Amino acid sequence: MDLDEAFLHTGEFGRYQKRLTGFLVLLQVYVASQSMLIVLVGAVPEYHVIDQENIPESKEDYDKYVHYANNFTSIVSEWHLIKHEAYKVNLASSLFFAGLLIGNVLFGPLSDKLGRKPVYLSGLFFDIIFGYLAALAPSYEVFAISRFFVGVMNGGMALVSFVLTQEYVGKSYWALTGSLTNLTFALGIALYALLGFYIRNWRTLAFVANCPGIFFFLLSFLLPESPRWLYSQGYTAEAEKVLESIAVGNSVNRPVIKLRLGAGAAKSGGPAHSVLDLVRYEVLRWRTLILMYIWYVCSLVYYGLTLNAGELKGNLYLNVALSGLVEVPAFPLCLYFIEKSWCGRGRATSGFLVFAGLGCIFTMFLPESNDYLINSTVLALFGKLSVSAAFNVVYVYTSELYPTVVRNAGLGVCAMACRFGGILAPFVPALA
Repeated sequence: MDLDEAFLHTGEFGRYQKRLTGFLVLLQVYVASQSMLIVLVGAVPEYHVIDQENIPESKEDYDKYVHYANNFTSIVSEWHLIKHEAYKVNLASSLFFAGLLIGNVLFGPLSDKLGRKPVYLSGLFFDIIFGYLAALAPSYEVFAISRFFVGVMNGGMALVSFVLTQEYVGKSYWALTGSLTNLTFALGIALYALLGFYIRNWRTLAFVANCPGIFFFLLSFLLPESPRWLYSQGYTAEAEKVLESIAVGNSVNRPVIKLRLGAGAAKSGGPAHSVLDLVRYEVLRWRTLILMYIWYVCSLVYYGLTLNAGELKGNLYLNVALSGLVEVPAFPLCLYFIEKSWCGRGRATSGFLVFAGLGCIFTMFLPESNDYLINSTVLALFGKLSVSAAFNVVYVYTSELYPTVVRNAGLGVCAMACRFGGILAPFVPALA
């Protein structure tokens, strides 16, 4: 039997698979807190300069001339990143997204070659290490470099964990697991805002937000290797054992599974597939180019709006929480539209992107003092809802458009283009 038939025998989304995917989906709470860390850790508290004409050049003298509000601390108040130094907050955020770019480029092909589990575990381990280093950083330079390496590990690890959630279940459940992953990321943003509301010291906040990573790392050793990756590499015996263990975990009588090598499976010792396959075949080449552009657009708009949440009028923590919670309706919307024959993945992506664009464009024509129901904050949240829905669909759509042997490489290249949008996103609010 082929692999899809084997999943029908073991259960496409049984009890054991729900536990596996549920665990990896919950990991997105940790991923979200690391991704959005700078929104609160880099927030600018209210401050007062005593002598505007004699602002000191030495940072050591800033304490005498600048008084910060004591409602929270951040890297801004600790290292005086104001005035001509303010750009360093956005720079630290861009370095994180540059790290994500490199992580996506490195971890995608690595996990296709070495396996999903070892690459995922390595990324999560070093993500935790550099996360603690950022929380304890003695200077801005150490903090910024640590955030860069957090980005490398976080981006690569999150990419591989997403692929694992897809490959543990039957293809008919890929849309569900993909949507759940993005939904949990949105809830993770809201939970991070709640954590920041109660923990006002930035070092303590960064330390506590990093602690769940240890829990996920220790439990991740219980995860099996992806049966789809094993099958694609020609390790049919190992894939059969994993599938049989899934069947037992699903309370299905242990089936006798004998896999046959299909067209998508590599023979042991045969030529390895690589990222070059994406440009070698015309159909994959055009798909990759189009998907790279869509991922870039989604990232630029999504993170531009998310990182701008701290600049919106009103309560900082409420705005950050709302920027995450507003994505929750995107989950049922995506599941409804992508499964309809008259809509599907492609039209759903196009439609959501159009609504996101219109929502953002119309904010330009509203006066800043507008107190009506429809104001710039509401339109920004509507744009965030729409672009997160598009992001959700394109994540699922991309994983379905690539064969198993180059799926992680394809996702990695698209995520690389996505990170260029993320690198530019921190500077979008400065355009105001």
